[in-house]
Amino acid sequence: MRKKTDKIVFENVEVLDAGAKGVSVAKAPDGKVIFIPNVVPGDVADIQTFKKRKAYYEGKAINFHSYSQDRTEPICQHFGACGGCKWQNMKYEKQLFYKHQEVYNNLKRIGKIELPEFEPILGSKEQFFYRNKMEFSFSNARWLTEEEVKSGEDLVRENALGFHIPKMWDKILDIQKCHLQPDPSNDIRNSVREFANANNMEFFNPREHSGFLRSLMIRTAGTGELMIVIQFFKEDVEKRELLLNYLLEKFPNVTSLQYIINGKANDTIYDQDVICYHGREYIIEEMEGLRFSINAKSFYQTNPEQAFELYKITRDFAGLTGEETVYDLYTGTGTIAQFVSKKAKKVIGVEAVPEAIADAKINAERNNITNCEFFVGDMKNVFNDEFIAQHGQPDVIITDPPRDGMHKDVVDMLLKVAPKRIVYVSCNSATQARDLALMDQMYKVIRVRPVDMFPQTHHVENVVLLEKK
Repeated sequence: MRKKTDKIVFENVEVLDAGAKGVSVAKAPDGKVIFIPNVVPGDVADIQTFKKRKAYYEGKAINFHSYSQDRTEPICQHFGACGGCKWQNMKYEKQLFYKHQEVYNNLKRIGKIELPEFEPILGSKEQFFYRNKMEFSFSNARWLTEEEVKSGEDLVRENALGFHIPKMWDKILDIQKCHLQPDPSNDIRNSVREFANANNMEFFNPREHSGFLRSLMIRTAGTGELMIVIQFFKEDVEKRELLLNYLLEKFPNVTSLQYIINGKANDTIYDQDVICYHGREYIIEEMEGLRFSINAKSFYQTNPEQAFELYKITRDFAGLTGEETVYDLYTGTGTIAQFVSKKAKKVIGVEAVPEAIADAKINAERNNITNCEFFVGDMKNVFNDEFIAQHGQPDVIITDPPRDGMHKDVVDMLLKVAPKRIVYVSCNSATQARDLALMDQMYKVIRVRPVDMFPQTHHVENVVLLEKK
């Protein structure tokens, strides 16, 4: 160990494990944990700390002595600066290993419940170019990478169109090629940047809240349909139409070209009017013969091919015979509800977002599904005795809550309703483990299967089947 200015350098540190949020874990000589980004378990490196807390350090590798056998060369030129694919330097089979391990550790340590043997984690067939939605931000001053700063060159911080630097809301990394969304995503983003620069369009200044161009959303579908949504900070009819007409000329196959004028403090679009400039307001995605319309505000699984696998596992766990009443809690746009409907007597979907329920109803009608009903409201308020009396006792409940898991009142109601089976789909196995512990007196975990929806990241979905004891 040695001091480097006011920062500590720990020498010859072996990286031991992959930790939460995509960072890896090592031990300092004093026994404290060190959290380190952009390293792989098995690496041996000198670590310079940049944050010290009572129980841990945060640091970065400044010199490698040996590399892990689980390393692989990142394919993206932006790896390390961009926070999107933190595990791109790790072999995919090891990514799956650590995701599986995280789910097991959370269910065991947090849940403290009896567990069956886990079924193998389901890896994604596509490990790159698997996302159907990307959002990029404009900035009038691009982020300079560490390598650029060290070069000593007189660099111009010109306009950027790309991603936020991790933990820095006002810093945008200019992206040349992203390996997450299939063509024509990169061509669209780069063409927008080039055209905007050539026509002196102001990129957004997030600190001063000024400028013209604010954000770009691109949505693609397996059907080949394409949506582009440009968010402007202010209206300028001449420049707006110039850019939108250019996009129509450059990408004539665009299904939906839309825009938003948003002058408020944040760039969320859910309280904004989305104006359709060309085509229709939605694109169509297909899954097992079902067709789903996706608009600018819709939630739809961002890895559609793997979502199909996730839904098949969910339906399999539900064990439907065609005679069951199924409740789908946190139904979103009703994709799971409609996916399982042909094997159920009746499906009741509940969701807090009114627009999502509107989409669910439209999609059910499009798919000629008559045994699904959808209801809007806060789950802890809607899911009650009166609701059950009105819609019938569920035989199976599927629940797919947000990252925070289920509200305790919802868990209490689940226990009161006491269906034969509960299928719990989760994007956060820590809160899932907490909820499973609350249900442990009445329900036994029968099956567990993690599903990798997001290769090159630490995120993992998990599906659990519970049956009454």
